Amino acid sequence: MNRLCQSMEPRVMDDDLLKLAVAEQGPREEAGQLAKQEGILFKDVLSLQLDFQNILRIDNLWQFENLRKLQLDNNIIERIEGLENLTHLVWLDLSFNNIETIEGLDTLVNLEDLSLFNNRISKIDSLDALVKLQVLSLGNNQIFNMMNVIYLRRFKDLRTLSLSGNPISEAEDYKMFVCAYLPDLVYLDFRRIDDLTRELAEIKHQYTIDELKHREELTQAQWEEAQAQKEELEAHKAAFIEHLNGSFLFDSMYAEDVEGNKLSFLPGVGELLEAYPFKDKFVIICLNIFEYGLKQQEKRKMEIDTFNECIQEAIQENQEQGKRKIAEFEEKHLLNLSAIRDESEMPVIEMKIVECGEDITQLFNVLMTLEMQLVEQLEETINIFERNIVDLVGLFIENVQSSWCTMAQCRDLESHHHEKLLEISINTLEKIVKGELDEDLPDDVRALFVDKDTIVNAVGASHDIHLLKIDNREDELVTRVNSWCTQLVDKIHTDEIMRNRKRVKEINQYVDHMQNELDNLEFGDILD
Repeated sequence: MNRLCQSMEPRVMDDDLLKLAVAEQGPREEAGQLAKQEGILFKDVLSLQLDFQNILRIDNLWQFENLRKLQLDNNIIERIEGLENLTHLVWLDLSFNNIETIEGLDTLVNLEDLSLFNNRISKIDSLDALVKLQVLSLGNNQIFNMMNVIYLRRFKDLRTLSLSGNPISEAEDYKMFVCAYLPDLVYLDFRRIDDLTRELAEIKHQYTIDELKHREELTQAQWEEAQAQKEELEAHKAAFIEHLNGSFLFDSMYAEDVEGNKLSFLPGVGELLEAYPFKDKFVIICLNIFEYGLKQQEKRKMEIDTFNECIQEAIQENQEQGKRKIAEFEEKHLLNLSAIRDESEMPVIEMKIVECGEDITQLFNVLMTLEMQLVEQLEETINIFERNIVDLVGLFIENVQSSWCTMAQCRDLESHHHEKLLEISINTLEKIVKGELDEDLPDDVRALFVDKDTIVNAVGASHDIHLLKIDNREDELVTRVNSWCTQLVDKIHTDEIMRNRKRVKEINQYVDHMQNELDNLEFGDILD
């Protein structure tokens, strides 16, 4: 901790301190005076210098949402915190503080240069989000384990590293180890790594490096597989048929079905499943729904793509017409202005100014007419799309509920299985009562056969759980696809309203500008 900080009381990062820092680092002379009068918005600040302020805690920086460079060195900061909103930060200096743990950097995905020089850090970790990191300064800390270097292999853009002043830098093999395990590093401890050192390091650690690369390749392959599965699941969710491409729904019916799992031990149930493969047929129906859902998703996507193309073509064609009208107007307008400036007779000037004003009004009417024509055209296109997409969604729901690949078939299968299971259960009860049951049943299963009501209730409870799972999955599919359709159509209508308002505003601003230009010209000539 530096002497200046020791001589001062800890300071709070409040608005007063931040405003003072921003003002002191702002523009000078006329621009500076204007900034002081009007105030500087924190969100507009790109660089902030807060070194030697005896700051104990990082706080109140959330308003600096566009900050790119932050200097907090030579303070008494103990924790890295309060930086989560600074997602545009590229350069961060936290050197000469009292930081013990690397943390609080998870959102700084654009950070390229990080200095934690001269702190109390003993472990390099929690930097995973810093995928663009190029420069890392960790000198004069308490890092003692050489394995920390291996962690830095994940940063593919890292070119400059400082670790001098740490216990690991005293190790005999320190430089060779770092060069071997970080082959893309260019500078180590402020010195460029020469080719000979890099080559010798690679030879010395070749065996362990090869093993490490193999493990990294396996890890990368596993990660890529997990990512592919994740992307596939997201695609299935977008089609509203996730987890229908296998036995997920069937397995979920038994996951919470205590009674049903007990009843599977009954004699005859195995033969029932062999003669009437309940699970296999159930899964086939789910796969049919899944395949149908993918095809319907593709149809919806094609409908949306076609709609977007039509919208963009209509807007582009309308814009081209507007540009041509504006170009024709501007060519004529410039000639008229030139003629007015060259004219010396006031009556003629006034007549030409009136003509220019009429041209501006005519341009406004033309542009607004074009916009209204576009609004009508887009409204018709949107209405057609809305009918088409609603029909597609309706057809999808109808077929999932009551056609060839349906949840209704799943319910029929479950009901058939329930009837057979109930029949087996009643027969088992009769055999138990008569003492004719040869098979030994687990105690918890035998406890169901106290009387007929008990076993009927148990089988019925199992059946209800299964039907509820099927119903819930169907309701979820229907609710989500309807919600998606409603949100999509609402967004399209809202986007069109916003587009229209923006265009009308642009037309008015342009016409107002041309009229103001004409008015200023008119007043200037009258004064002359």
